Amino acid sequence: MRPEERIRPHAVPEVPGADTCHGAWRREFPGEVSSVPAARAWVHGLLAVRLAPPVLDDVLLLLSEVITNAVTHSDSGRTAGGRVTVHLTHAPGTVHVEVTDDGSTTSTPAVHVPDADSDGGRGLWLVDLLATAWGSSRHDDEAGRSVWFQVPG
Repeated sequence: MRPEERIRPHAVPEVPGADTCHGAWRREFPGEVSSVPAARAWVHGLLAVRLAPPVLDDVLLLLSEVITNAVTHSDSGRTAGGRVTVHLTHAPGTVHVEVTDDGSTTSTPAVHVPDADSDGGRGLWLVDLLATAWGSSRHDDEAGRSVWFQVPG
């Protein structure tokens, strides 16, 4: 099986308990590498009292990878004024994170099995490994893209 065939379905699943969720948040960040630690700090502040440390660590790692990809591989990081938006939902038993960027005409999210000596290329591979579900979608207006993941929490 080719790595790109391992991508899970692109439909965003319902978040269990969304009507009675523990929290739903949204924040926009500049399309810059400095947004990665800023987004991590924001999510950490929201979830540190809600999640066990190992789950929080997974959420923060996967968030870092997805935002890094958005800033590196989309127009969010290539054009002046580019933005990335983080949507975070914590419902009973589930953490759902979605990162929306400005899209790209030259790349799409794909899992690549990294070489052991490679300095990069592990982002979606880690998401695929650690998340219970994940996917990506292009927005109807073709001007943006979202990558989302879920972990138990």
